[in-house]
Amino acid sequence: EEGRILKAQPLLKAFKEQTEENRNKVNANTTSGPSSLTGKSKDHNDFKLITSVLEGNFANCKYRALDQKEIDGEGMPPMPPERLCLNNKRLNIWANENKAVILDGPFELDPSRRYSVDSTGLKIAARIKGISVGLFAYFGPYVVQISALFLGCGREKEEVSLIKRGVNFLTMESISMLPPKCNGIMLVAWGEPERQYEGRVTWADVKESYRGKKLVLNQYEELVE
Repeated sequence: EEGRILKAQPLLKAFKEQTEENRNKVNANTTSGPSSLTGKSKDHNDFKLITSVLEGNFANCKYRALDQKEIDGEGMPPMPPERLCLNNKRLNIWANENKAVILDGPFELDPSRRYSVDSTGLKIAARIKGISVGLFAYFGPYVVQISALFLGCGREKEEVSLIKRGVNFLTMESISMLPPKCNGIMLVAWGEPERQYEGRVTWADVKESYRGKKLVLNQYEELVE
């Protein structure tokens, strides 16, 4: 089963192999426990990693709630995302074709803490359409999509909510966890942008139409069993 999953997710396989290499280096310099216990611990960690990536909500740990962290974004000059995405391969294709940009961020996070998204939204001119906008979190050398929405015709308001308290409008999950050891998060847009009644526009035009974002994160301390 593990082999089937890793074969279907080559990026996850590469990340797992790198993690395993780092773990072996650490184990070589520490006192090892019984091999049976070590094997069980390794299998359990692998299972948590694979399940987390496939489920998308990273809800396989226990936490103690801390304070909230608020992040306000005002945008940045459009630039393509450099990190590959584990769970949105289409974004990787768009980025390779220069049809994806970082709309805001990345914003630094403390990797020693765990985070869930309490709410996040952005403001962008209602006439902008034809693109998807998503929240992405750093996961090792990659990113993971946390939520996203497509901006189509008929929007009347500038406000766009990706996650509200209690619901992720992409996954319909009540909890939107960021991956373990996450040290950054960003807002990415991709697609073929248009302005209603005017046709295709550039990413610079999209940036000018972007009014900023509001992100509220719940912070947690992981409880070690």
